[in-house]
Amino acid sequence: MNVAVIGTGYVGLVTGTVLSEIGHTVVCLDTDENKINTLIAGVSPIFEPGLEELLQRNMELGRLHFTTKTEQAFKDSKVIFIAVGTPQGEDGAANLTYLKQAAKDIAFHVVQDVVVVVKSTVPVGANDMVEQIIRQYAKPGLDIQVVSNPEFLREGHAVQDTLHGDRIVIGADNEKAGDLVESVFNPIRIPILRTDRRSAEMIKYASNAFLAVKISYINQISNLCEALGADIRAVSDGMGMDRRIGREFLNAGLGYGGSCFPKDTEALVNLGRKSDISMSIVESAIQANKEQRQLFVDKVLRHFEGDVNGKKIAVLGLAFKPNTDDMREAPSIDIISSLVAKGARIVVYDPVVKHTPLFDQFNLTYASNIDECVTKADATLLVTEWEEFIQADWSSLSKLMKSEVIFDGRNMLKTHEVETICY
Repeated sequence: MNVAVIGTGYVGLVTGTVLSEIGHTVVCLDTDENKINTLIAGVSPIFEPGLEELLQRNMELGRLHFTTKTEQAFKDSKVIFIAVGTPQGEDGAANLTYLKQAAKDIAFHVVQDVVVVVKSTVPVGANDMVEQIIRQYAKPGLDIQVVSNPEFLREGHAVQDTLHGDRIVIGADNEKAGDLVESVFNPIRIPILRTDRRSAEMIKYASNAFLAVKISYINQISNLCEALGADIRAVSDGMGMDRRIGREFLNAGLGYGGSCFPKDTEALVNLGRKSDISMSIVESAIQANKEQRQLFVDKVLRHFEGDVNGKKIAVLGLAFKPNTDDMREAPSIDIISSLVAKGARIVVYDPVVKHTPLFDQFNLTYASNIDECVTKADATLLVTEWEEFIQADWSSLSKLMKSEVIFDGRNMLKTHEVETICY
């Protein structure tokens, strides 16, 4: 089937590439010429394990194409996916500017019947809005249906999640349109849930908010464990063995970040506020997540009796999670900015993130490897749980440090591996 995808961010690029991998002919559309030129050269602009290999293979097979020309993307498409960003606005609500523009582009340029699939994370009712915009501007006589198909991708596992996820949600108020979208995904053989559009939109927000609550909850339990002398890893394992709870997202640490959980929890609270419905549990999770980062900084400051001025602090990990280069809402940003404000000298190392505006903003030093980063450090902060850090020889690394003090923000090390572990 001929498919178009609007947007080549994480969701759009992974969706388009995987759809080509299962046999569809896909054209990915983006207004960013530099990004499209990079993709045409066979290079992925984002770090995502396995993505670039799939991209190159399907380009060679003639199934995956990239363009900035709207007419070219829509020309023969039977299905058009919208995968544009819906960033958080100042009031916490999702900014739908790019979504509205995508709807107008479809209305102005489509000349055949088509099903529009909203893949972007959008508030309840946004698919109705897309449909209204298209009907307002589209050429008379065209049958253009709108279907909700929220994504459930984890950065760092996005290809795996697309091909082997738990479910595919298709929200369609028109049965025939829903059937067509289902046929697009049939080769993947993942359980498909059919529902109405508004329920599909809510499933996305409700799922992400629940996971965010779970993360904030286990972090608060971790703080209590530390105060009472209990082992949070044992507690998490014991809780996770209960099938009603499950072990996933019970890893205590610095809290959640990235492009989804912070934005989606705030958006859900905003939806509740507009509907005069209290979302106090989600609000508490948001607040607890913010506090978790400051608690970590406070532990570092307490160790140095409040004075980190001139101290070399090694920070291992910048990305908000391993296997991605995404810095959006990363805990490292708050931690580094707080310590720099106190006069600390920060040296950082991340296996994938080589440069961010943080380097210029805070005059950071980038190390080329772990050894260089921790050498003569007054303290080392483990911020992202990269496998490289977990597997490192910490008994040797600790000897390179000026002080064998490690603040393990992700609970990734075993206490026997180093002489002193704080947190």
